[in-house]
Amino acid sequence: MKRCDTVVDLCTGTGIVAILLSGKTNAKKIFGVEIQKESAEMAMRSVEMNSLQDKVQILNEDLKNLKNIIGAGTVDTITVNPPYMKAGSAIINDVNSLTIARHEVCCTLEDVIKESSRMLKVNGEFFMVHKPERLVDIFCTMRKYKIEPKRIRFVHPSFGKPANIVLIEGSRDGREFLKFEKPLYVYENGEYTDEIYEIYEKEIEKKVDEN
Repeated sequence: MKRCDTVVDLCTGTGIVAILLSGKTNAKKIFGVEIQKESAEMAMRSVEMNSLQDKVQILNEDLKNLKNIIGAGTVDTITVNPPYMKAGSAIINDVNSLTIARHEVCCTLEDVIKESSRMLKVNGEFFMVHKPERLVDIFCTMRKYKIEPKRIRFVHPSFGKPANIVLIEGSRDGREFLKFEKPLYVYENGEYTDEIYEIYEKEIEKKVDEN
């Protein structure tokens, strides 16, 4: 990301991704959007504790209302880890914070992608974490709103087990070309795989260098 970039992290929860992005990128401004008041307040406290108020702003908003706050075609990068469970796919007896985080109660996949498309600049980047079983819905909806799928990577809990997470990168008004990255395995024989350790070690090395 460039120093002048604007980033929006939708469904930010307690703001972990927004705060990590502030340390890992040169983005000028990062917005974390969260509809649940309690989670948004926790995110705001984390931003203050890390003295990131000038770089990270938490918005306690319904993403469908962002048109009144963030202009169309003004965002360089969007990240999102939305509710995975499709609306109407399960019986919901108690609507609480966990339910809202997991189920499409307050926003649907289409809401997320539609609003992302509106905010993104031409060739703006879109990054989503989701479930493999929703892949057809995800790709169809992305193309519907002119976000072209560009890269995909499946995350497996361990070797021999099916993927339980999918990482997707898209580009607003991008050309048609989809690249499949090699699978990412989290555990092997009860221990993190070398690649996961490598990812963690890079983060540790960066923190040591910064200190």
